[in-house]
Amino acid sequence: MNALVDPFLTNGFMANALLGGLIVAVACGVVGTLVVLRGLAFIGDALSHGVLPGIAVAMLLGYPGILGAAVGSAVMIGGIGYLTRKSSLSNDTAIGLFFVGMLALGVIIVSRSSSFSGDLVRVLFGELLGISRTDILIQAAATVLILAAAIVFHRPFLLLCFSPEQADMAGYPSRLFHGIMLAMIALTVIVSFQTVGTMLVFGMLLAPAAASALFARRISTMMAGASALGAVSVYAGLLASYHFDLAAGAAITLTATLLFFGSFAVSRLARRREGPPAAGTASPSGSSAVLP
Repeated sequence: MNALVDPFLTNGFMANALLGGLIVAVACGVVGTLVVLRGLAFIGDALSHGVLPGIAVAMLLGYPGILGAAVGSAVMIGGIGYLTRKSSLSNDTAIGLFFVGMLALGVIIVSRSSSFSGDLVRVLFGELLGISRTDILIQAAATVLILAAAIVFHRPFLLLCFSPEQADMAGYPSRLFHGIMLAMIALTVIVSFQTVGTMLVFGMLLAPAAASALFARRISTMMAGASALGAVSVYAGLLASYHFDLAAGAAITLTATLLFFGSFAVSRLARRREGPPAAGTASPSGSSAVLP
């Protein structure tokens, strides 16, 4: 039992890492549910990688990386929206263009700086064991804002996950609330990159929510399940990183992914025993079966 709790009781950096990771798990669980049900996985991936040039420029100029991540996210979201409105290109095409363009720009900026190699590893894979109390407070404030938005806009989000047309007919402008969803994804990426890095934050957004979607019947239940699975991933990943000298962010993300495949296997066995799934079961491939 000591091996399961002592690392967090005897090491202040492990305690901070656990607290910060649990906060990120909640944010990723809530926003990841919207990503899965709304089919926003591609833009979530694009945002998690497209913030790299903003972070790189900010750190080279001596500013906090989180500020650069915010600027990079704003450029991504604004650019994608503008290109989609002003051209005949599909939304996926616009996302893909900004994704590869921003990622390439980030790599070029990093490659031109001989002193950036250590910082690059930290940006890409996180520095969970080095987060400060200030970082934790920022993450907590952002998570509270995300939770408040999820509660206040529960109804329009639910309708939007069903169909943008239904949201419009009910008096909730689909474009406005789609934009709010994107802002929530961007905020999650911004405050999470210090924990698991830009390369791994997408896994924490997607894997716990997808696993929860295999069993949940309501969006609120799915969010709670995704947050719980994310928390388990943080705890187990940190333990593995401590005892086996592994990268903390990668261990957490790998644990979350393994939990998804374990959940998938369990759900398949349950369906074979129970027959066809009951109406109203959430599915990662769509939201039309989710109950309000």
